Amino acid sequence: MSVKGDSVLVHPTAIVHPDAELGVGVEVGPYSIIEGTVKIGDRTKIDARVSIKGYTTIGADNEIFTGAVIGSITQDKKYKGGVSYVRIGDRNKIREYVTINSGTEEGTETVIGNDNLIMAYAHIAHDCILGNHVTLANNGTLAGHVVIEDRAIVGGFGGVHQFVRIGYLSIIGGCSKVVQDIPPYIMVDGHPARAYGLNSVGLERADVSDEERSNLKKAFKILFRSELIVKNAIKKIEAELSGSQAVQTLLEFLKKSERGICK
Repeated sequence: MSVKGDSVLVHPTAIVHPDAELGVGVEVGPYSIIEGTVKIGDRTKIDARVSIKGYTTIGADNEIFTGAVIGSITQDKKYKGGVSYVRIGDRNKIREYVTINSGTEEGTETVIGNDNLIMAYAHIAHDCILGNHVTLANNGTLAGHVVIEDRAIVGGFGGVHQFVRIGYLSIIGGCSKVVQDIPPYIMVDGHPARAYGLNSVGLERADVSDEERSNLKKAFKILFRSELIVKNAIKKIEAELSGSQAVQTLLEFLKKSERGICK
């Protein structure tokens, strides 16, 4: 075990592999196991019975609660062995019994950014990418290759299909089934998830201006409440709201969507 100084606190019942690297002020709780070439950043706190394994890198000031399992091999049937990774940033809260899998193919990775809240029993599958300030509520489940942009929220017991993209500042209601992309700023709910309006509370909390919220409301009506197909709705939004930065973010997302967007 490699440590930066003498301030690391490892409980006597914990097991830390000799190749693991622990930063300054790291705490490892009772019966936790840190295997292999794991790297843990300064001041990260690991509670009891946590398992961190594989080729996992965790940044500074994270809190990892009881029973979490991070870096276990993918559940993808296509997995043929090899080295893949989990990379986690700073200041995340990973609550009780969360599971986070590494990538499927050689050299791939599952990535979690900074300042995220991953609540109890959530699952993040292989090759997922989470941005910053994301909330994944209790029992939220992400299949492989899901991408969640900054400030998005996935409600409790929500299930997200593989390869789905969830846009910036969007919110998904609890128990929703998400099978298509969720555009930025949108509030969705249902089985399958459907768009119901803008994430007004999220927009306000993010200090989005009244003007930009008005522009997004107009874009939402064109996209979801007109009879235009998405391709033509994009053209109309570009023609009428081209000066809005928030609308531009929405348009860029729509143009990149491969699974199509929620209805």
